[in-house]
Amino acid sequence: MDTVLVLHGPNLNMLGKREPEVYGRQTLEDINNALHALSKDLGVSVSCYQSNHEGDLVDAIQAAVDKYQGLLINPGAYTHTSVAIRDAIAAVALPTVEVHLSNIHKREAFRHHSYIAPVAIGQICGFGVNSYDLGLRALVSYLRS
Repeated sequence: MDTVLVLHGPNLNMLGKREPEVYGRQTLEDINNALHALSKDLGVSVSCYQSNHEGDLVDAIQAAVDKYQGLLINPGAYTHTSVAIRDAIAAVALPTVEVHLSNIHKREAFRHHSYIAPVAIGQICGFGVNSYDLGLRALVSYLRS
């Protein structure tokens, strides 16, 4: 059975409280529970991890080698700043889908650039919590093709 690592970046632990008009009212726990339920339907396993620390996310990506077949990541603000996360994803060469709750391309100009997108198989943004659902479905489809 394929196993997918789901990584949530900085401030995503504040979902449901932080700017609900932008990010919605569902919590990170709600998202993780929905991903676990969907993973059963898709016949895969997911492991979810959140950190506000760049190095912790890099360590999790590096540790994913030989343990996971794919990576679903919402790098949060690190999307626009972290060459380290980008390089870790490139180094492990796991199929990666980048997701965002909001449409980063319709927001402030500094959010339009992603360091992650060039090393990911795809990016899904702007669908709220459904971005995670769509991202997991896309990643599983990719893994099976």
